[in-house]
Formats: sequence, structure tokens, C-alpha cells
Amino acid sequence: MEFSGKVAVITGGAHGIGKCIAEEFTKAGAVTEIIDIREGDHYVGDISKKEVLEDFASHVTAKHGHVDFLINNALPVMRGIDDCSYEEFRYALDVGVTAPFYLSKLFSAHFAPGAAIVNISSSRDRLSQPQTESYTAAKGGIAALTHALAVSPSRRVRVNSVSPGWIDTDYRVYEGPDAYQQPAGRVGNPLDIANMVLYLCSDKAGFITGENICIDGGMTRLMVYHGDHGWTLN
Repeated sequence: MEFSGKVAVITGGAHGIGKCIAEEFTKAGAVTEIIDIREGDHYVGDISKKEVLEDFASHVTAKHGHVDFLINNALPVMRGIDDCSYEEFRYALDVGVTAPFYLSKLFSAHFAPGAAIVNISSSRDRLSQPQTESYTAAKGGIAALTHALAVSPSRRVRVNSVSPGWIDTDYRVYEGPDAYQQPAGRVGNPLDIANMVLYLCSDKAGFITGENICIDGGMTRLMVYHGDHGWTLN
């Protein structure tokens, strides 16, 4: 896929999946603009803050004049109902849902023809572990926001989301049950997600919008019952 001359904006793009996405866009010829709370050679800021989002959007549009791709990837905090404070829950939603909405709004008039938004959700948008309410709520919210943005009548941009499953950002290769419990036979890595993001931004995906694509090695398709294939509930 060729993205020469395109401008890709990635939130949370300084590490993990976001960093891999940014690197793959760069390899394909795009110019990347990253915002991350971590220090580095990029725009440093907390996307839970309205004024940061506005300043970042102004920075990007003043520099480039347009945006081709917006990748909402920044990671919400994960806290459970037993220990999650009101402020932490609000922060998770601000990072995971409000910021993607507001950046989409701020860039709305600057999206180039053929533009695309890809939101990074999670397989937790459809299943949960205990004590993950803040993260799961944020990921469920961005999955729903995706199809809402896709059908807004004034949009000139395709909007899709990707839901990663178990992705090891250190590219560790797992063996034994950790690998074999995945129907695909392995744990995922950031390239599994980045490849789909770039595809969804390409002309090859020009008829895909409003979709959520789960990339989890088939884990959410695996039915688990107590006593089945050695699974037990303690």
C-alpha cells in the first residue's frame, strides 16, 4: 500500500501498537503526527484535556493543511469496580471515547477526499474479565462511536474500528497453553493490528465503513464450558 503525500495522525503513537502503526505508515510514505503523554520527539500532551486536543489539532492543520487518516489508539486506564474512583472512570472515558469524538470533530473540515478514521477498540468490547470496568466501558463506547460517526450525513470520511485481542507489544513468542488456547495457534503482535489499520485506510477498503473487525486469533469465537477440554472454574 502506498501513502506518499498522506498525513496520518495517531494518538498514543509513541509506544506499543500505536508506535507500530506509525512506523508502518512511515514505511508506506505517509507523514505521521503523533500525540502521546510520554515524552519524546512528538507532540506531548494529555488527550483527556480539551485544550490539549484543540492545540494539537491546530498544530497539525497549520503544519499540513489537511488530514488523511486519524487513528484513535490512546490507551484508557484499566480499573475495576472495587477500586476505580469516579475520577479514574471519567478519565478512561475521556481518553477512550471523548478524545476520539472531539478530534474527529476538530479535523472534520480538514479531512481530505478519501480520508479514513480507524478507532482502536478491543475484544473487551464484547467480553470481560473481572475488575476491568473502566477500560471495557471505554472500548465498548468507541466501538459504538465508530458506527455513529460512519453514518453522520455530513461525513466525507470512512470510519471503522479494530478490536485487538491478546497482543504482546514486545513480540514475545509464546508456547504451550498460552498459544494453543488461541484458535489461530499463537498470541498476536502489533503488526497484526497495524496491517489491518493500513488496509482500512487504503483504497482497497473503499467500500468498508461502520465496521468493527476483531483481530484476536479467534478467541472470542471459542466457547468455554466448565470441564470442557480441561477448562475449570475455580
